Amino acid sequence: MSEQNAYETLGLTRDASFEEIQEARSRLGQQYENDSKQVQTIEAAYDAIIMDRLKMRQEGKIKVPERIRFPERTAEVPTPVALNTPMVSTGWMQKFIDTPSRSDILWPALIFLSLAILTLLTPNENSTLRPLALGLGFCVNLYFLNRKENRFGRAFLMTFVGFLMGLVIGGLLSGLVSSPVGNGGSSPVEFAQLLTFLIFWLMSSFLR
Repeated sequence: MSEQNAYETLGLTRDASFEEIQEARSRLGQQYENDSKQVQTIEAAYDAIIMDRLKMRQEGKIKVPERIRFPERTAEVPTPVALNTPMVSTGWMQKFIDTPSRSDILWPALIFLSLAILTLLTPNENSTLRPLALGLGFCVNLYFLNRKENRFGRAFLMTFVGFLMGLVIGGLLSGLVSSPVGNGGSSPVEFAQLLTFLIFWLMSSFLR
């Protein structure tokens, strides 16, 4: 396998960090754990990339962390066991929990924070800005979830569940944590919408 094809197999670029390489190998290995041929292809691509990095280290171009597994050590740790062990311990939740990068957390946070501020700056509950902001938040969450797995149906269902949770739980809790609107507090609708944005941020950052 050529070095270029190896990076393409893992969905990486040549300037990917070691953490991104390992994360891509782990994620794809779990995704195709029942397809032995695909797992072998993923492992071959990973080994090709590591060999490329080892060559670059020997040439003094980069420094490779000691924790990186090099292909010559593969005999010490059987590949199938290494891929299947996390699934045994974490169960079905591993399919939904994501390990986001900093940008995966910051970009959704920035967008949903902007929508929350727009909601707070809209004093009139009858204004169309609030429903527009909520609808935009729904679409943003759907986009981030669908981008991770390219499974639109599941992303839509998860977004819809988060939408309902935010409105229902927010409506139930608003009377406990909110003050009357006339006293400078937030209305039940406003509080429910803000909670929905918080749930959307958590879903888009830490679920897949």
